[in-house]
Amino acid sequence: MKFMKFIFPALTIILIAILAKPVLADSYSNTIGVFKKADAVTPFFNNNYGYAVFPIIGKGGFFIGGSYGEGRVYKKEIITGNVKLIKGSIGFQFGGQAFSQIIFFQDKRAYDEFTSGSFEFDGSASAVAVTAGAQAKAGTQGGTAGASAGPATGVQAETQYFKGMAVFIHAKGGLMIEASIGGQKFDFIPL
Repeated sequence: MKFMKFIFPALTIILIAILAKPVLADSYSNTIGVFKKADAVTPFFNNNYGYAVFPIIGKGGFFIGGSYGEGRVYKKEIITGNVKLIKGSIGFQFGGQAFSQIIFFQDKRAYDEFTSGSFEFDGSASAVAVTAGAQAKAGTQGGTAGASAGPATGVQAETQYFKGMAVFIHAKGGLMIEASIGGQKFDFIPL
């Protein structure tokens, strides 16, 4: 019974993300607008080959967790396809949260790799928060951490392309405590 007490809110957030699909039609331009307002993200909009935008990703877990979101892929501001994000994780975690995510592709190679059909970020992938929060990364490349006070203060963690990609998130709500291992899988469907 105690298991259901924690897992229900997490699964509810994921379900809301799935059912919110009809609302997402106008959300892409709104989400891109939110990211364009963040000073840390502006250089990536000015210098990229393309990007993927996820207006809402639902994430939840209780020792075993998962995330789900749907997005669009752009190349030179033109929509080239749709993408689904699925993430599984295991470890100390409980709660749920919703956030937006954008992934920038530095060059054609990174774009082609991401849009090859199925692409996976391993445990070393990291995202920079553009709203109040913190992020950390531990993987085969070593450990790093960063923090963000949010767009209002103009203070964000600095980032750069890593293996041709840069990832930013914008928290929408929820609370998740997590120290887990997992990876994100992306399935690209060309238009």
